[in-house]
Amino acid sequence: MYKYKLIQRPNPKDKNAPKKWYATAIGNEAQPVKAMTRAATENTTTAPIEMEAALELLGNYAMQQLLQGHIVKVGELGTLRITFKSDGVEDITQFNAGSMIREPRILFTPSKTLREGVIKNLQFQNGGVLADGVSYASLSDYKVAKGITTGGGSGSGSGSDGDLDENPLG
Repeated sequence: MYKYKLIQRPNPKDKNAPKKWYATAIGNEAQPVKAMTRAATENTTTAPIEMEAALELLGNYAMQQLLQGHIVKVGELGTLRITFKSDGVEDITQFNAGSMIREPRILFTPSKTLREGVIKNLQFQNGGVLADGVSYASLSDYKVAKGITTGGGSGSGSGSDGDLDENPLG
């Protein structure tokens, strides 16, 4: 279940338009490597320490390959590649990579299998509301605090206050 929080924001294109409520992802902290390797190797003959070592080797390999300009395929997970922005010039002789290439990033592109496996199975759960600097634990708590008694047409999958939503992407 992936949690989101509702936050009221102005329209960035029209600051005078009424504010609207938007869902914002609530990312939980990543598991420590040891916990992840234990869980991933459970019921296998691979020892967690072997997986930790393999991940470290993969990280070192990926860094080396990216610095050499290669795209790195990470098994069935997807690929890593370098991307960046660039200023343009009218005269090719005026291009200076050192000053005109900017904001380099490492981009991960998930494989079709990973992307579809996650997206198809996503379910969303309301993890609260942030309004006027106050964080409410749930949409229900926000409604009680504000004296709202209608369902409000939240588009929820189950429950009348939008606390549990089905996959809108599937």
